[in-house]
Amino acid sequence: MTSGIEEALSTHTATLGDIDVTYSRSGTGPAVVLIHGLAEDHLSWRKVQEADLGVTTYAYDLRGHGSTTVGTPDGSLAQLRDDLIAFLENVTGPAICVGFSLGGTVVLSAAAVRPDLLPTVVALGTSSVVGRGAASFYAGRIELFRGTDRAEQRDALRADTAAALHNPASDVDAVTEARIAAVGDAAGYINASTAMAALVESPLTPELTKIGSDVEVTIIGADHDSFCPKKAADIILGAVEHAAYAEITDAGHLMLVDQPEQTVALLERIIGH
Repeated sequence: MTSGIEEALSTHTATLGDIDVTYSRSGTGPAVVLIHGLAEDHLSWRKVQEADLGVTTYAYDLRGHGSTTVGTPDGSLAQLRDDLIAFLENVTGPAICVGFSLGGTVVLSAAAVRPDLLPTVVALGTSSVVGRGAASFYAGRIELFRGTDRAEQRDALRADTAAALHNPASDVDAVTEARIAAVGDAAGYINASTAMAALVESPLTPELTKIGSDVEVTIIGADHDSFCPKKAADIILGAVEHAAYAEITDAGHLMLVDQPEQTVALLERIIGH
């Protein structure tokens, strides 16, 4: 470890229901929980955790991702939502919640049922409904990762990573390797993909109307995000009428990779103290 904010970074494990959840903690101040996207783990938030935002950040690995056990997965968004609620109830208490992509969907779902635990919500690159094309994509990835062709799985993750980046300076191979490590045996990846694919038939959008004005909501998009374009943000903004919108420029879906400084600065304006 080095001096400064990095010295405050520590890794912990909490048993929550049927899973052992690994998370990293950093900083001092109000609690901020960071929830990563599909095929990621808590390390994807390292730039945020190393920034001095005047808050205490908690970045946890979703069920079956990174070092968190998969437990008994049921392929539902409700289970991932309840995992977050358990984390808030048992580890942090009420907290600002920041979610990226899958993580943003989880955060919005939790805010709809437990606004007392999520006073502020930030969702980056997030969708509340998926189309037939996206559902087909998830179905294909589920089938692939249920198989044993590791080379084909690696190639697919690399292709997905390249498609999610816009900045030519971003290191596709390094990000791909980090995502492969986060996916591990793929049980959590398959589980979360199943949950997201279900949004084609059962969108989260109607549930979002339950998020009252007492919950501060910000939706963040990226101008070159082909996975969750502005249309996806507009659907959420239509359901949560008091929500604010902000945009990261010159970035694809993986905005924290493409534009880390810009993304961290925006989060600091929203959640910093």
